[in-house]
Amino acid sequence: MAHPFETLTPDLVLDAVESIGFLSDARVLALNSYENRVYQVGIEDSQPLIAKFYRPDRWTNAAILEEHAFTAELADCEVPVVAPLVHNGETLFEHAGFRFTLFPRRGGRAPEPGNLDQLYRLGQLLGRLHAVGSTRPFEHREALGVQNFGHDSLTTLLEGNHVPRSLLPAYESVARDLLKRVEEVYKATPHKNIRMHGDCHPGNMMCRDEVFHIVDLDDCRMGPAVQDLWMMLAGDRQECLSQLSELMDGYREFHDFDPRELALIEPLRALRLMHYSAWLARRWEDPAFPRSFPWFGTERYWGDQVLALREQLAALHEEPLKLF
Repeated sequence: MAHPFETLTPDLVLDAVESIGFLSDARVLALNSYENRVYQVGIEDSQPLIAKFYRPDRWTNAAILEEHAFTAELADCEVPVVAPLVHNGETLFEHAGFRFTLFPRRGGRAPEPGNLDQLYRLGQLLGRLHAVGSTRPFEHREALGVQNFGHDSLTTLLEGNHVPRSLLPAYESVARDLLKRVEEVYKATPHKNIRMHGDCHPGNMMCRDEVFHIVDLDDCRMGPAVQDLWMMLAGDRQECLSQLSELMDGYREFHDFDPRELALIEPLRALRLMHYSAWLARRWEDPAFPRSFPWFGTERYWGDQVLALREQLAALHEEPLKLF
């Protein structure tokens, strides 16, 4: 059975964009995206637009529109963010069975790892994001939790026979030990779930003309504020401590932060590791995934995962990062 995205041809992309009134110049450039499909589409006598076609059956319309509303709310509060274009009062469109959204093209470069000046400014931006995100909850988007990102991920991997038989006992054992420790730390750590970016790696915080802006809120959901902070850190413990200090100096100018949440950094890192493997497994029927991730399913990959989870379990028994 053909995967739905196989019918998303360049001509269909152009037809979709033109179906809502834009005149294309017939240029289509596929951009790097796996969860959805994203294209740069040339527009006659204007700047190109970015067309994002949503993966069928992932988010409901209500959840997608909630993302768009959150982005618009951020833009209204002058938080630099790439918001969907509004056309005839709408941001979500449908063509030939595909739901899609258009964005202005906004280039930029990712932050430099460990750059303390940039971390201060990123902290300011994330503080502004969370100041808006904390005002009310999402109603249609799930929260990040140990069950859905941890236990459900393990179930997907075990039931789908994705782990090689030779490494299955080792992987399952360390994964269950890891999740037990993650649950212990979660229960012992006071935290509050707010609306957050959800996938706040440096590639989603782009700098243009010396101004950072937020892109791709497709994974926004409820979760602890520290989830949007820890991926900004890089290097050894001492380097992370100095980076964290700069990040929080900027963040606290716009939003309060409970330092007890820092104890969730390693649990959240553990959940991300497991969720990533499960994401690949869940998407394996999409032809783009075997082509792009040919190493998934190999003994080397899963051997590395066993080692990564063991190292993560050790990290969960160490003293968490603390502010100076």
